[in-house]
Amino acid sequence: MSLVVSANKTGDTCVVTVAGEVDVSNADELRTVLNEVLDSGVSAIEVDLGEVPYIDSTGIGVLVGVSRRAADASVSLRVANPQRNVARVLSLLGVGDELGVSL
Repeated sequence: MSLVVSANKTGDTCVVTVAGEVDVSNADELRTVLNEVLDSGVSAIEVDLGEVPYIDSTGIGVLVGVSRRAADASVSLRVANPQRNVARVLSLLGVGDELGVSL
């Protein structure tokens, strides 16, 4: 399954919608979009993972890295709508709170 990442900016908030499996083969695509959004001057980013059935450690690393970069820039970043198995992995790795995971 291919990865589709889209960004929809409304005012100073941007919703990044991700669809497909996020793994080592395509995590750079997610990183690129998130960094572009972060550099666009928004004050809040929501990463919607509702259509992501699987994310590996590389994808999680992208989310954590961008989250830390966002925090340094005083930009709010949260992960929204993760499927149950993705939410479980984020929780088990202890990054759910850092990513502001909302179900």
